[in-house]
Amino acid sequence: MKVYRKLSEFKPLDKAVVTVGTFDGVHKGHQVLLDRIKNIAREDGGEAVMLTFFPHPRLVLFPDDNDLRLLTTLEEKIELLESSGIDHLIIHPFTLEFSRTTVPEYVRDILVKGIGVHKLVIGYDHHFGRNREGSLENLRAMAPDYGFEVEEIPARMIDDVKVSSTKIRNALLEGNVARANGYLGYPYTLTGLVVRGNEIGRSMGFPTANVEPSETGKLIPGNGVYAVKVHFEDCIYHGMANIGKRPTVVRDTAQRVIEVHIFGFSSDLYGKNLRLTFHGRIRDEVKFEDTEALKAQIEKDATAARQILADSAYTD
Repeated sequence: MKVYRKLSEFKPLDKAVVTVGTFDGVHKGHQVLLDRIKNIAREDGGEAVMLTFFPHPRLVLFPDDNDLRLLTTLEEKIELLESSGIDHLIIHPFTLEFSRTTVPEYVRDILVKGIGVHKLVIGYDHHFGRNREGSLENLRAMAPDYGFEVEEIPARMIDDVKVSSTKIRNALLEGNVARANGYLGYPYTLTGLVVRGNEIGRSMGFPTANVEPSETGKLIPGNGVYAVKVHFEDCIYHGMANIGKRPTVVRDTAQRVIEVHIFGFSSDLYGKNLRLTFHGRIRDEVKFEDTEALKAQIEKDATAARQILADSAYTD
């Protein structure tokens, strides 16, 4: 897959089979569209092209009134699309100026002149252009004039997989990573830098790495204890993570932290980047009477995490 960081880098094709969208999460519903453009491209002797935007349009249009949390960072999205098998990925900068593109300009300058669209495949609720004024009807009306075809993926096909980015976000906020992973088709991922903590876990025999997410807009699952796999320097380790406010050892704090204990790992990780994949939720975060009670529970959590990871359907 070739990646282009703006439309001007892309050379229009003779037979571009195109889909357009933000594709946050690149979940199973998105895969319906991606599979369709790949199949059409093979049948017509063309190439599969996806046009997406960065930053997410909502973050640009509503910067002061936006609680959107994303399922994938840009790099995670690129990696997922790489494995999807499409030929070209265009990541066009989304700006206020770009948001004012009219419907005729969008079709003429972006789809036709910019990409060379041969067939356009879109979801049933697709809108585009200034104020989202563009619709399927506009595309079908203009397509004959520019010599391309439009195919809508009907609601039934999308609904058959019963998934949406909103459903995934809600599942993660509830801490239900198993449900979210089922919608995604892969384990939810979080990447971050290891920063210094207070080393309370070490004093209990469970040293932890405090992970600070690399993207502030990335969704963090709900508070609780999770079974995770930890990707570090081309190796994958098993472990468990606590997300929350650590009520047993810290008083009166509103700050959420992500602490990860890696089974059988003792090397210094400060200043290193870790990638976590979430495979199951063990329990809620609760306040214990003392650190001895907390330690006893952590030992049970470790046993539960090992079992969840042993049974996980995902190999990462």
